[in-house]
Amino acid sequence: MDNLEYRSGVGIMLLNKDNLVFAACRNDMKEEAWQMPQGGLEAKETPEVGVLRELEEETGIPPRMVAIISHTKEWLTYDFPADLQASFFKNKYRGQRQLWFLARYLGRDEDININTDKPEFRAWKWVEPKQLPDLIVAFKKPLYEKILSEFSASL
Repeated sequence: MDNLEYRSGVGIMLLNKDNLVFAACRNDMKEEAWQMPQGGLEAKETPEVGVLRELEEETGIPPRMVAIISHTKEWLTYDFPADLQASFFKNKYRGQRQLWFLARYLGRDEDININTDKPEFRAWKWVEPKQLPDLIVAFKKPLYEKILSEFSASL
């Protein structure tokens, strides 16, 4: 499957006023699978527009409640395990190529609503940044370590 391409997407490390990171537990996994909001880019969509769209779709947080701080210097990649390649993406993609954003959440916890039209998450919480690699699925751990390293000066 090495000849497959990466799906282009975006992700966001959303910090609250206490510098805790928003993490949510996926609906579509049997085991607990926590992650930061992320998703694919639509045709001709800029990463900046895409990340705010994804955040709102997944959490109900509108763009006006978010202040972008920075983004990763480069696009980061990770490969899907073979079973996910087949089941989620019908062997079309080998993994994802993502630009990650660091942003400040300007709203209140009460403004977060994961019960969206197409809920992707079953729970959410604020976590210490260093907890992220231990919360997420194993195949994303190196990605999250890169994100933490790149944003470390702002955390």
